[in-house]
Amino acid sequence: MSQIPNVLPDALDIPSSVKLDDPDAPPHRPRILILYGSLRPQSFSRKLALEAQRLLEALGAETCLFDPHELPVVDSVPATHPKVQELRRASLWSEGHVWVSPERHGTLTGVFKNQIDWLPLEEGSVRPTQGRTLAVMQVCGGSQSFNVVNALRVLGRWMRMVTIPNQSSVAKAWQEFDESGRMKPSAYYDRVVDVMEELMKFTLLVRGRSDYLVDRYSERKGALEAGALAAAAGVLELAVPQEEEA
Repeated sequence: MSQIPNVLPDALDIPSSVKLDDPDAPPHRPRILILYGSLRPQSFSRKLALEAQRLLEALGAETCLFDPHELPVVDSVPATHPKVQELRRASLWSEGHVWVSPERHGTLTGVFKNQIDWLPLEEGSVRPTQGRTLAVMQVCGGSQSFNVVNALRVLGRWMRMVTIPNQSSVAKAWQEFDESGRMKPSAYYDRVVDVMEELMKFTLLVRGRSDYLVDRYSERKGALEAGALAAAAGVLELAVPQEEEA
């Protein structure tokens, strides 16, 4: 500790594999929320989201595919709106997310961003999404691009989520699905399988441990300092003589 004199020792945690042991692993299947970013009847982001849902359930997950239809524009109605509450309940229920958006004007769509904007950044001092795993995917109308998945990674980091390394970008998505809406066999499909496998592995590793994984020195230090101030204030209050009753 002499080499790091500016660190508060009582607030410092030394990571170890023992602290990551999970003897009380959740008995339920991994819970994955899937969001997509288009309202079009033939939405390719929805088709890709459905393909992800099928794969996740085959891999043993319990899934929730959120329908963004009728979700109001953020802040246009109170957060008590039924559709907003549906989205927030699904996010709190989840242990991992899949985000799928088309690319529009070089970035993700307003339909997708509106869903993220309705998720509260904080409840108290905690981000409700922190510690959850995240897989990001995009569909492209033309040649392959990574603008959307890169933007989604920024969002995931801001929401303090554990974004997995792999990702999927499906080029010329209109060629990749058959008339029934199923994704055709291809290298793109194989990558989607890769991403869903990896998401499941990371979710199993992280869930039950997320509180420890996102526990931060700065927050522990702040709590200790706040506690010390509160204790000092209590001592001071006791030290002040009470006025005698007349």
